[in-house]
Amino acid sequence: MQFKIVFLDIDGTILMPDHTYSNTTKEAISQIQRKGIEVFIATGRPLHEIRGLANELNIDSFIGYNGTYAVYKNEIILNERVDQAEIKAFLDIAKQHHHEMVLFTSNQNYYTSLDHPLVEHFNKSFHLNQNALLNEDVMDQILSMTVMNVAPSQTNLYQLNENIRLSQVNVTGNKHAYDILRLDVNKGEAVKRVLRTLNIPKEQAIAFGDGMNDKEMLESVGESFAMGNSHPNLFQYAKHKTTSVMESGIYNGLKQLGLVN
Repeated sequence: MQFKIVFLDIDGTILMPDHTYSNTTKEAISQIQRKGIEVFIATGRPLHEIRGLANELNIDSFIGYNGTYAVYKNEIILNERVDQAEIKAFLDIAKQHHHEMVLFTSNQNYYTSLDHPLVEHFNKSFHLNQNALLNEDVMDQILSMTVMNVAPSQTNLYQLNENIRLSQVNVTGNKHAYDILRLDVNKGEAVKRVLRTLNIPKEQAIAFGDGMNDKEMLESVGESFAMGNSHPNLFQYAKHKTTSVMESGIYNGLKQLGLVN
């Protein structure tokens, strides 16, 4: 099989718990790039917060905000903002239950509170710097949302309709946080859009992930890898299980396909 494209999650897939990546991960990415294989970062993170990492890895194509926004070499190919009525409903629920939220635009992270200890830990965990308090003026620019300080028994509060699901953040110390996803707008649907735009069949695409927000992405490619450190429920959606992020999971998965040496 001649593979043409690889999609890589960031946290727990490229980046280890200490927010660094291994030399083998960078080398694996370099090797497949030299073979002419396109590499996309596919993340729940806001793209304005990952430019440094992308530059270090020589990657210029992205799926961000859990699939609401996609860019191929500076060309925007997907931009799905969140409905303002839904945003207001989520904010009302969060306020009622003493939860905190972060809402992402294409250039800023807007919070319901900046001084809550869980918010401070969240920002530190993900190295988020472009932070501000939420205001009414940006409600029409929101691309994705994460809710914090949520108990597992409370996730159903946010399922306003059958198109909404919550995905637990698979990063140590942040299991109280959940990404609010739309079933019709996610990493998988973004991958499908990228493949259509670039005229690449599913069978020639590869993806690596570790969190439940990667489920649809892994189902949308021919060769899918769940990292060894993945959320336990993710493995059933992946064709392969590779080693953990601490054990060069990307490199070993690509080696399994004969793409790196």
